[in-house]
Amino acid sequence: MTIGVGIIGVAPGRSWAALSHIPALRALPAYDIVALSTTRQESASAAAAEFGVPAAYDNHHSLVNDPAVDLVVVTVKVPHHRELVTAALNAGKHVYCEWPLGNGLAEAEQMAKLARAKNVIGAVGMQARSAPSFNYVRDLIADGYVGTVLSTTLVGSGMNWGAFINQPNAYTADNANGATLLTIPFGHTIDAVAMCLGEFRSVNALLANRRKSFTLVPDGIEQPMTAPDQVIVTGELDNGATAAVHYRGGLSRGTNFRWEINGTEGDIVATADAGHAQMFPLTLSGARGDEQSLSPLPVPDSYKWVPDVPPFAENVAQAYARLADDLRDGTSTCPTFDDAVRRHRLIDAIERSAASGTRITL
Repeated sequence: MTIGVGIIGVAPGRSWAALSHIPALRALPAYDIVALSTTRQESASAAAAEFGVPAAYDNHHSLVNDPAVDLVVVTVKVPHHRELVTAALNAGKHVYCEWPLGNGLAEAEQMAKLARAKNVIGAVGMQARSAPSFNYVRDLIADGYVGTVLSTTLVGSGMNWGAFINQPNAYTADNANGATLLTIPFGHTIDAVAMCLGEFRSVNALLANRRKSFTLVPDGIEQPMTAPDQVIVTGELDNGATAAVHYRGGLSRGTNFRWEINGTEGDIVATADAGHAQMFPLTLSGARGDEQSLSPLPVPDSYKWVPDVPPFAENVAQAYARLADDLRDGTSTCPTFDDAVRRHRLIDAIERSAASGTRITL
């Protein structure tokens, strides 16, 4: 049976939903986009015309109560997630919500609890877990490519949170909105790292707000930045391996993403164009045993289970393919609201460690 999808937050043009969700869903025959909504009928109708969607609403209540909608997709800014997800869950609909699930741990816990109570699937857009490269790394580690993992080191650039931020992303500079360097690029990436290597047992963190302002593009106006533009986390994983992670705002003229895994028998190195591992594919290399230099580790074709889609849509499509299986078979392969709560708890521990200057045990 085809899954009817209603998307909240589709804007005409180059919105994230337009770049990723719509091409991803269109590539999968299990889904049919039947409705969308924005806050204005004019923009909703324009988006519906652009993407060939039959129903367009100027409010989310009509969308979540549309009988043709089986799955509600929430792609709006983080501060609005709780209201929209709650409405969809109360209407008895399955939900796919972008990450971060909530503006803080408490909101995420509330939504996960409600999804369980309504006996529906709450899926969260931590799509780096579905990336071919991360799934290949996970299997290499499980198969003993590096032996026992001793340590991992990661540095990434957030693209945003630098000297210039464009108008659609300006809200991320306000720490109160919950869409920060820590929650978005760090959160997406560390979730996939944890899938490969295991969860953090303890963390010690430093969050720094080195840039106090940014220039709004294209307006050229200086605005305050209260979100941290430097995130440094060290810690110990459940398997005893040590981890060191540094995320910085903007882009570097040097390294924008490098992840190393060092083990008793070998090493794996992953690089990418930027620190958003949910968006940019990894280039993998490795060496083990007597090998003295790194060699490419091409990702086997078997790790890609969707048709060709635009670059930013691939991991989203991979996640939607898993969600379709879960809806059909009752499995749990796509990240859920409970997985989101686990990641929010790690972020909460990082924030508490940074505020107190102490190591936090999870």
